[in-house]
Amino acid sequence: MMGGGDANAQRARNAEAPKVEHLFRRITELFTAYRMPIILTIVLVLIAAALSVVPPLLTARAFDVGLFPPGNTGPNVPALAEIVGAMIALYVITTLLGVWQTYLTATVGNKVMGALRVRLFSHLQAMELSFFTKTKTGIIQSRLQNDVGGVASVLTNTISSVLGNTVTVIAAFVAMLLLNWQLTVVAVLLMPILVIAQRRVGQVRARIATKTQESLSDMTAITQETLSVSGILLSKSFNRQSTEIARYSNENANQVRLQVSQQMSGQWFFAMVSIFLSSIPAIVYLVAGFLLHNGAADITAGTIVAFTTVQARLLFPLLGLLRVALDLQTSGALFARIFEYLDLKPQIADAPAAVEAPRALGRVGFDDVSFKYADASPGSRPTLDRVSFDIEPGQFAAFVGPSGAGKTTISYLIPRFYEATSGRVLFGGVDVRDLQQQSLIANLGIVSQETYLFHATIADNLRYAKPDATQQELEASAKLANIHDRILSFDDGYDTVVGERGYRLSGGEKQRIAIARVLLKDPAVLILDEATSALDSISERIVQQALDTAARGRTTIAIAHRLSTIVAADVIFVIEDGSIVERGTHAELLARGGAYAGLYSEQVTAAV
Repeated sequence: MMGGGDANAQRARNAEAPKVEHLFRRITELFTAYRMPIILTIVLVLIAAALSVVPPLLTARAFDVGLFPPGNTGPNVPALAEIVGAMIALYVITTLLGVWQTYLTATVGNKVMGALRVRLFSHLQAMELSFFTKTKTGIIQSRLQNDVGGVASVLTNTISSVLGNTVTVIAAFVAMLLLNWQLTVVAVLLMPILVIAQRRVGQVRARIATKTQESLSDMTAITQETLSVSGILLSKSFNRQSTEIARYSNENANQVRLQVSQQMSGQWFFAMVSIFLSSIPAIVYLVAGFLLHNGAADITAGTIVAFTTVQARLLFPLLGLLRVALDLQTSGALFARIFEYLDLKPQIADAPAAVEAPRALGRVGFDDVSFKYADASPGSRPTLDRVSFDIEPGQFAAFVGPSGAGKTTISYLIPRFYEATSGRVLFGGVDVRDLQQQSLIANLGIVSQETYLFHATIADNLRYAKPDATQQELEASAKLANIHDRILSFDDGYDTVVGERGYRLSGGEKQRIAIARVLLKDPAVLILDEATSALDSISERIVQQALDTAARGRTTIAIAHRLSTIVAADVIFVIEDGSIVERGTHAELLARGGAYAGLYSEQVTAAV
């Protein structure tokens, strides 16, 4: 009767089997686009593997027919020359086939790996904003670089290695049987034990591989966080370089330990295999001597030499197969991590019948909209609670209120960066869930407080909004954003490289370039999320002029902290605790003496 522990282990193996089969099927599907090169590779491998067994058989003939022919008449030089010529020709052919095969497998493997990396990158681009706010950038980078790179050798070498080594092993086994079946039994007697041991070692290595990749993800995350411009500034500002070095060193030590464990987990196994296979020739000599002594077999010197030659050729293919089996088990853990990301379903996607957003209409509205972040604690208050408003085309609407009131969340719901928990977000009178998200965002221009510029030229950063923009269009948008003259003052003008995250520019300069970029896009609706709150008063005044220019002729939604920037708004919505508590013009709200009047009074008093 099976014990409790054995029963649990068996159930675990039974549950694991379908997962392994499913994983193997998905890995195999990666190669379906390359059927013809793979078929050609298989043919080359089969031919090369089959030919590789012929030289040992020719070796037996070289001994028994060429060097020591029957009758002790001396070497048969003509026959020996033919045999040697045939052996050299075979070596040349198999070498050329090997080069061709290597090219094919390298090409297919690297193309599959490249396609997998692009597929993963494309899938991540489709994920909703909340995925990136909950996941470290370094961990995402590690999946793309370390995990995909970790399976590169498997993708490039597995096909040829498995096929070539399998055929070689089978052919060698057949050749050994043809030479002498008794010696073959001795040579392969303990092979099943090696297969069982390999499986156990592979399971250990797979577990270690998973931990190794997790450690690499953590190291990449630390690197990304601390060696970015923002991270370096932070660590230097607080004299925390030693802390960051210690954190990286600790994870690096863990990575070293895991790498050593992964390397050593199979070394004793392969050492045992190598000793076993290397000892077989000596055992064959002993068994052959015993058989000859007892007259149990008719064995010639050529047979013994050819047999040990074939057995020696069996060593490396067999080791190769065992290594591939281990690598497949190890890489299975990496493939599982890759497929884990590919299996993530974007929570925000176009509906099957989604239509293009109406370009001419800049009307935006909320109809009884409530929203709560997915990771909010149970029982907590929603970020937005039954919010309703309408903004007409061409209007300048502002949202004000204390920090955490829900203002920025409103700006995230309009382009569907997040999905409303209930109610409807409307664009042009249509629920945004019924619109194609790309066409919706094409109608929106967003300028946030944290301006992001690429480590590229000013022109390249501007053309991110419109890749085919002419130089005249770049200059026109820059003039509207009040930054053209400043750009020309740089030695390289529009070809000036702005540095990592635009750190060569001041805050006001970066913000005006961001405004120029949005103007180049020419959106129907402009969303300004506290676009001047981080600037000094002089920069704020310059940027505000640019924003006023940008807002002309289009619907503008401003999330404002400084109320002085929105006094000319057509309508101001006051948000408190996720609800609209007041709405009206600046004058109307001041006259009302409510929440807005209180906020305005505080800022005026603070400015004095």
